Amino acid sequence: MQSWVNRKLSTYLTEQRVYIRTEDTTRYFRFSPLAQLLGGVSIAIFICWTIISSAAVMINMVSSKSDAVQADVMQAAYETRLTELTAERDQRALEAQTAQERFYISLEQVSIQQSELLALEEQRRELATGLKIMQRKLQKSINERDTAIAGTEELRQQLQEATGSLTTRQDAVSAVENTLTFVSRELQDLAAEHGALSEAHDTLRADVTELAYDQELMTQQGDFIFSRLEEAAEVTLRPLETALNREGINAEQLIDSVRQGYTGTGGPVMPLMFSRDDIFEDPFARRANTLLLELDRVNLMKIAAQKVPLSNPVRGSYRWTSGFGYRRDPFGRGTRFHSGVDMAGPLGTPIVAAADGVVTFAGWQSGYGRLIKIKHAQGFETRYGHLTTINVRQGESVFKGDKIGGMGSTGRSTGVHLHYEIRIGGKPVNPMTYIKAASNVF
Repeated sequence: MQSWVNRKLSTYLTEQRVYIRTEDTTRYFRFSPLAQLLGGVSIAIFICWTIISSAAVMINMVSSKSDAVQADVMQAAYETRLTELTAERDQRALEAQTAQERFYISLEQVSIQQSELLALEEQRRELATGLKIMQRKLQKSINERDTAIAGTEELRQQLQEATGSLTTRQDAVSAVENTLTFVSRELQDLAAEHGALSEAHDTLRADVTELAYDQELMTQQGDFIFSRLEEAAEVTLRPLETALNREGINAEQLIDSVRQGYTGTGGPVMPLMFSRDDIFEDPFARRANTLLLELDRVNLMKIAAQKVPLSNPVRGSYRWTSGFGYRRDPFGRGTRFHSGVDMAGPLGTPIVAAADGVVTFAGWQSGYGRLIKIKHAQGFETRYGHLTTINVRQGESVFKGDKIGGMGSTGRSTGVHLHYEIRIGGKPVNPMTYIKAASNVF
């Protein structure tokens, strides 16, 4: 079979001989047409494989560069958006503070006007009481005058019947006339006083109407201020509560624990207290109490934010290099789960505590290199790996923002960066959930 193939191929490929000459002998190697064909095919296959491999390597390099450029673009967009959110948050906080100051000023003005209204109400009651007394006196005087006139007429008739003349007993009649004159003057004085009281009553009624209009205007202004403050409190609290509840942390229990241990000067914000419940117990007062309690809740949430890891652990410039979850192992060992996030920066960049807590480990641990573990409230634990320096000791209490070490590249690392983890009950969670939630609120 081989000889038959060689005969067929000899038409296209002639037999080749390669001679090798030495000092003593001469040898040669014979290459049949079949051997030449197999050799040529092998060389062609090797060349094609070399070209395909080189192209794959080039494509992979171009793709890697494209991913890096895309990551840089996304990082720049994220930082821009974060800056915008920070500016918007500061503006909202400033608006809330301004609205709160206006609210307290308006509340003080309402209190002053309500005091004036109460005084006017007391004056109106006094004037109404005096008016009723004067009316009773006036009615009594009118009745007495009518009685005196009727008595005079009766006396005149009796005198006419007894003497046939009205001129006798003139002294008695003069006395009656003097009495009638005195009563008439008193009635005139009472009428003048009644007119003055009526005018004062009309003036008071106009003042009450104007105060009612001012009260309505103040109510509308207070409703606007309340709406803005309630909206600011809602925007401040809701994102953080949602993030905590989504990760299994009960925001209510966190606030209650802070409230129980609160020892700040002045205590929490207390509801408004009024001395005249029958006048001031209205929806405005109830809404003010509700808002003050909500502002107290905001303050407690800010205090609670110091107890759980919500802040960024890197103080200085950095960039995100790897996220939370499954990723390609940087040492080429397949796909592995990454239990934290990586932030790269200059060597020695300050690393700070993300929340108040107690250091449970500070030393060398395989894979992490120089590592710090901090235990926080509500079962939180944070880990800071690959450090170049450690500035705390095991058992030491730290507060949010305290420097605990410097960024490095110790342990299983390909460059200077911080490996940052958040664990709840020993289970790793995505740190970006809490960092983003806190950046949108505080």
